[in-house]
Amino acid sequence: MTEIRKRRSRDPAATREAILEAARTLLAKDGPEGISLSEVAHLAGVNRGTAYQHFETREKLIEATADWVSQKMFRAVFGDPETVGERRVEQVDISDTTDRLTNFAMDNPELCRIWLLQLLSSPEPTADPFWREYEGSLQRFANTELAQEGVDAEALSVLMLAGAFLWPVWARSHARSDSERRALAHRFAQEALRLCMYGSMQSELFPQIAERLGKTRGKPTTIRAAGG
Repeated sequence: MTEIRKRRSRDPAATREAILEAARTLLAKDGPEGISLSEVAHLAGVNRGTAYQHFETREKLIEATADWVSQKMFRAVFGDPETVGERRVEQVDISDTTDRLTNFAMDNPELCRIWLLQLLSSPEPTADPFWREYEGSLQRFANTELAQEGVDAEALSVLMLAGAFLWPVWARSHARSDSERRALAHRFAQEALRLCMYGSMQSELFPQIAERLGKTRGKPTTIRAAGG
């Protein structure tokens, strides 16, 4: 343990990452009320003084962990934050983005739960990078001729994200094999796309999505969500 701590002390970035990983684990397990810098330091394999050097207070650690989770989600769903802003709405692959979101949620339910709970308790949720990009991208889409008139981007964002993050809990993703998780993620993605395709999108402008949805019509469900 001493050698690990010495090695980490020479690499502040790696030490910070270890602390955030530990904080994420405890947040997922016990929530914000059950986290302390001492416990996080112990789990991260660093001394308490080192943890305080990186995060002066428990509140700052929780805030930084939520932001760290948000950045991970951002990269998984949208890609590199440095380049995502350069893409036009018309160039975004809606099917791929939906698949990325549902697969990430299915594989990382604890991260999504942390993010959602912190967002709900935040005094300024619009400052969150992931939310800002997700809701912002839907708003930009709603402002184009690709969308139906009157789309409420904020309400649609809450609807889609809440569903995507609740589905893994309902489907008991922690007890599933990788192939089962992929199948369950695909099920949710299909219905999310169907909801958007015939609710907020000008469906005739998206023949590829229509084809994808048509291929699954009438097929039996092989993976049940709850109860196996």
